[in-house]
Amino acid sequence: MQACLSTGAYCMIDIHNFARWNGGIIGQGGPTDEQFVGLWTALATKYAPNPKVVFELMNEPHDLDIAIWAQTCQKAVAAIRSAGATTQMILLPGTNFDSAATLVSSGSADALLSITNPDGTTDNLLLDIHKYLDVDNSGTHAECVTDNTAAFATVADFLRQRGRKGIVSETGASGAASCLTAFCAQNAFINANSDVFVGLVAWAAGSFGSSYLLSLTPSKQGGGGLVDNALAAQCVVGTWLEASEVAAPGSSSVAAGTTSKASTVAPSNGQATASGTGPSVVVTTTSGTRIGGGATNSTTAGGSLTASAAGGGGGNTTSLVGSTATLGSSGSAPSQTVGGNLASAVSVTKGAIIVWLMMLTL
Repeated sequence: MQACLSTGAYCMIDIHNFARWNGGIIGQGGPTDEQFVGLWTALATKYAPNPKVVFELMNEPHDLDIAIWAQTCQKAVAAIRSAGATTQMILLPGTNFDSAATLVSSGSADALLSITNPDGTTDNLLLDIHKYLDVDNSGTHAECVTDNTAAFATVADFLRQRGRKGIVSETGASGAASCLTAFCAQNAFINANSDVFVGLVAWAAGSFGSSYLLSLTPSKQGGGGLVDNALAAQCVVGTWLEASEVAAPGSSSVAAGTTSKASTVAPSNGQATASGTGPSVVVTTTSGTRIGGGATNSTTAGGSLTASAAGGGGGNTTSLVGSTATLGSSGSAPSQTVGGNLASAVSVTKGAIIVWLMMLTL
């Protein structure tokens, strides 16, 4: 976390347990709400002085009672705020692996957006959103067969009706031709609706090698530089650069006719910088820095917020089995085990917000 925070980036802590411990659901027969609150109290107390720490309460809860889960999350939010972390963003995850396709229909969005800060406000409480594009939303298949724009449109409409915002804290695709079409279309839609979507985090890079099915890890070039693969360049970076209307961080809308224009340059230090005019249009992608001994990724901020989740060092263990490695977006348990820290190596310039994803499996 300190390596992340030293860059000036926003750093997101993600509890990667699917609302479970040894098969038991938190607050529903497994660990108690008090134990969950104790964990978040300790984390919030440690990071309360730093407004750039983002708290994702849990990765991809599933098969639980959403009304009871919302009560558990309410207790965690109250504990985080009471510990002194009064301004940090807190992400509220729904059931069914936090899928955009069911957040509204499952009642998750409605239940979670009823959560408040201790003073009754909802400031910096964001709906957490995940979505993949393969046949079972697992992120384990090469072909993208799902048009996610309809699902995100439903969530966007809901958020507008409630006057709230969300963040797509995990999404990804392979480099297949079908994904270059569908993933780019999805991310372009997210950017075009940045009045309600704070941004997106793309999975995955860093200690995930370039052979990993959903890899966004850049490849090494002569002279020590790194270059993005086609998926990252076109669907993560490109969709932000092409966004014609982007809400500035913290704003709820953009004036009609506002256009963001950007151009890119590649200095000899391996750092590619995109800059331009309009709201929130400066983005830096950094390659070549090592964090905790892990290979880094090329990361971008845009549409208010875009980043790549990445594996780093710090003692993390990543188990990948061919193309079946997954974050666990479907099924009862993930086939990828992670411990320690995962991080993207990035730097920030004015107008950009960049998030690192720090994952904790307990």
